Amino acid sequence: MNPQAAQSYLRAKVLTAAEQLQLMLFDGGIRFAEQGKAALLKTDYQTSHKCLTRAQEIVNELTSNLRRDVFPELCEKLAALYAYAHRHLVQANVRHDTALVDEALKVLRFQRETWAMLLQQLGKTKAAEAATRHEPANDALRADATISMQG
Repeated sequence: MNPQAAQSYLRAKVLTAAEQLQLMLFDGGIRFAEQGKAALLKTDYQTSHKCLTRAQEIVNELTSNLRRDVFPELCEKLAALYAYAHRHLVQANVRHDTALVDEALKVLRFQRETWAMLLQQLGKTKAAEAATRHEPANDALRADATISMQG
């Protein structure tokens, strides 16, 4: 396995389910907002309503996942950004206005990109910590496995 693939694998391995879920929420919000916008352009208001409502629900979930006890100032700012995106999705749904969807998408894409960069950095940090940690018991097990496989 090449070193870059190993690094990617290790990075993916160290991410927790909650971190992955957050990224999936951003992806889903963006996907549904884009689908809603596409439906608005086709004047398919039933589909646009369904998609934009799903995007709104995801933004609500992002807001409810904020851990205000950990970093209240940051959470307050993120809540304001999410409220802005949610308000624009609601108004886009009511007014059938794709420009309002675009405004919400700017926020969601920026937040998704920021979260992905944070996860990448966190993955590198965790991978480095794991690589520098020396566990003799595991080394002995690996040596036994190597010996038994070789002969």
